Amino acid sequence: MTFHIVGAGGFGRETLDAVRRSATTPQVVFVDEHPTTAHLDGCQVLQPGQLDLAVPGRHEFVVAIADPAARRRLAGRFEEQGLRPATVIDPGAVVSPGATIGPGCVVLGQAFVSTGTVLGSHVQINYHASIGHDTVLEDFVTILPGANIAGSVTIGAASTVGSNAAVLQGRRIGPCATVGAAALVTRDVTGGQLVIGVPARPR
Repeated sequence: MTFHIVGAGGFGRETLDAVRRSATTPQVVFVDEHPTTAHLDGCQVLQPGQLDLAVPGRHEFVVAIADPAARRRLAGRFEEQGLRPATVIDPGAVVSPGATIGPGCVVLGQAFVSTGTVLGSHVQINYHASIGHDTVLEDFVTILPGANIAGSVTIGAASTVGSNAAVLQGRRIGPCATVGAAALVTRDVTGGQLVIGVPARPR
C-alpha cells in the first residue's frame, strides 16, 4: 500500500509523524502542487501528475492542508483518480469508542475527542485540541491547536476554529465561518462570518 500525504508543508510533516507512530507504517509519499524539494523527511515528494496509480495495491490519501477550500478541491481531485481517503489518528490522541470519525480525517497527538462526537469527512483536529460530547464537526472543518469545543456544539462545513479559541456548550457555527485565535464564542455564529475577541463578535 502507498499512503499519500497531500501537502508538503508543516501540517503535512506533522501528519507524517502521526503515521509513523502508528502500529503499521506504510510507504509514504508526499504530493504537492508546488513542491520545493524532491525529498522531505525521508519521503519522496511528487506532483499530482507524477503519481503512478497503475501499480497494484491499495492507494490511500489524506489532505494535510489547513485551508478548507483547498482541502475540498484536492480531496475531490484525488477521489476522482481512484484514491481512497484514509483516517490518521495519532496514538497519543484520545478518541472515544463512542465517536464517529469520517474518511480523510486527521487527529494529531494530545487531542481529545469525546463520546457521541461526529466528525464528517476530511476534518482536521490539531494537537491539544478538545472536542466535547455530542458535538458535530461537518465536512472539511479545521480545529487549530489548543482549541476547546464544548459539548453539543455544531460547526458547519469548511469552518475554522483558531488556536486556543473556545466555543461554549450548545453553540452553532455556520458553514465557512472563522473563529479567531483565542476567541470565546458565547453565541451562535452565522455562516461566513469572522468572529474575534472575548466574547467573540463579528469583525
